[in-house]
Amino acid sequence: MSTQGPDDAALAALVDTLATRLIARDARIATAESCTGGWVAKCLTDRPGSSAWFEYGFVTYGNAAKLALLGVGEGTLAAHGAVSEEVAEQMAIGARLASGAELAVAITGIAGPDGGTADKPVGTVWLAWAGPGARLQAELRQFEGDRDAIRRQSVAAALQGCIGLLAS
Repeated sequence: MSTQGPDDAALAALVDTLATRLIARDARIATAESCTGGWVAKCLTDRPGSSAWFEYGFVTYGNAAKLALLGVGEGTLAAHGAVSEEVAEQMAIGARLASGAELAVAITGIAGPDGGTADKPVGTVWLAWAGPGARLQAELRQFEGDRDAIRRQSVAAALQGCIGLLAS
């Protein structure tokens, strides 16, 4: 994947694969997005018939939204920051619980061009997946490129992780 990120056709192909797996399992997905601002949900709903397997998308850009809508703990945010494994996991769990979906994906990161630090530079993204069952996975990624490229790569990684989780 280039530092420009996947194009719209590549994202649509990932959604098609994910939709096929969700339909085969009669499962639903929910999204909890921060730095992608609803882009995963947009990609999912670009596909006709998505209402059969997608119903909830949470855009929790600010910390107050993460607290109120997803149940992320204030202590977790204070101790680890919004861009952390712990917050991504709590976002995914919160989205799954609030929606009743079998699978939830969460994304929190620093898309830039500002906001990076030495410990968490621009391009730092945490992704987490909750379900099916009690499965919980998180992954740290470091993407390169401009804001758009970082966000596109984040969306692709979120979709790929969902596909992988449903493969097993």
